[in-house]
Amino acid sequence: MSQAAPIYYGWKIVAAILFTLTFSSGLSFYNHSIYLNALAATPAFTVQTASIAVSLFFFSGGLAGLWVARWVQNYDPRYCLSAGAIVSAAALSLLPFVETVTQLYAVYCVFGVGFSASSLIPATTIVARWFKRRRAMALSIASTGLSLGGVILTPVCVLLVERLGFTLAAPLMGVFYVVGVIPAAWIWLRASPESMGLRIDGDAAEQDQTPRDGNEPEKVRSKADIEDGLSFREARGTRFFWGIAPAYIFLLMAQVGGIAHQFGLARETLNEAQTALAVAILPVMSIVGRLLGGWVVDKVPIRRFALFIMLLQILALAILSLGAGPVALCLGLAVFGCTVGNLLMLQPLLIAEAFGLRAYARIFSVANLMSSWGTAAGPAVMGYVFALNAEQYSGAYLFAAAAAALGFVLFALGGPLPSAQKDSTPA
Repeated sequence: MSQAAPIYYGWKIVAAILFTLTFSSGLSFYNHSIYLNALAATPAFTVQTASIAVSLFFFSGGLAGLWVARWVQNYDPRYCLSAGAIVSAAALSLLPFVETVTQLYAVYCVFGVGFSASSLIPATTIVARWFKRRRAMALSIASTGLSLGGVILTPVCVLLVERLGFTLAAPLMGVFYVVGVIPAAWIWLRASPESMGLRIDGDAAEQDQTPRDGNEPEKVRSKADIEDGLSFREARGTRFFWGIAPAYIFLLMAQVGGIAHQFGLARETLNEAQTALAVAILPVMSIVGRLLGGWVVDKVPIRRFALFIMLLQILALAILSLGAGPVALCLGLAVFGCTVGNLLMLQPLLIAEAFGLRAYARIFSVANLMSSWGTAAGPAVMGYVFALNAEQYSGAYLFAAAAAALGFVLFALGGPLPSAQKDSTPA
């Protein structure tokens, strides 16, 4: 009786990335609305100044991503993830103790650097190295951690801040960050299939039958699996690169701005207890949407699916801008959540599919830096529009819908994905 084939280790990598992203995103990406409101409740800061701090978080993270990409490309990504978790935890612990706007902005910049080193760039690079045929599904499952953090940790953090106060809750959340990222990274993560004598997707390894010194073990030929694709120079010369990179500036401006202000938007309509439940709708639907998206993207052309999700984001933000009551609010957050999960998954997947793995970390980090201009501007600009609109969020979310529409147009103009072929041009 034949034994069942062992589970490909890449799926353990996916599970570990899902776990670490749950903590890194839940305590940063989805929690900004909590931190923003806690800071704005103090005499030293307003919604507008706190929104600028969130913008600096994303901009500093985008800049740091260029360095993070080189680190991940040349060294074991676990060192990067661990250092990022420690830096993020320290910055998060300091947030309640900042007294001036300058201190607030400095701490948020450090927080952004830590988040960059412990989130998408190392995470998606690792997953992309382990999968090719099932890359869409692997990335959709792994990046579910981005939304799971909002489902599990954001409501918990809301309660912690309400029960303990921000001064005690923030350092405790910093401990969560370290405990959630570092142990899982060192126990389960590995840099590539080659590092374990495996091949991408778990394919049978080709063996070098040539004897070495009479008794040297056979050598697995798998390095080529992580060298396919275009160089950075070739990638930046394509029309597609100059479609997706600027498009995501505006798509993520709308997305991150909408997420950062969802707590305040909900408070305009709902009481405190209802708001805590409402902010969980978006990450829950993000999980549902992403998992469905990971399945659908294997069935339909990825570019067509991306355009559909972008249109759906425009619709969701338009619904949220109407301010038509609790039902419309929950509907808008649900549709918005479906787009959040998929747009975050689609950016690295589109880049990997279009350009291959050869220079993936560098290409993604540059595209991520460009999109960070949008993520940085989103919370601040929406906060500014909120202030101009008599402190009502309808105008801010209408602005977000317009930004998403511009992103849709730019991506459509980028044309089809190029074919990622090997080339000898230096990266």
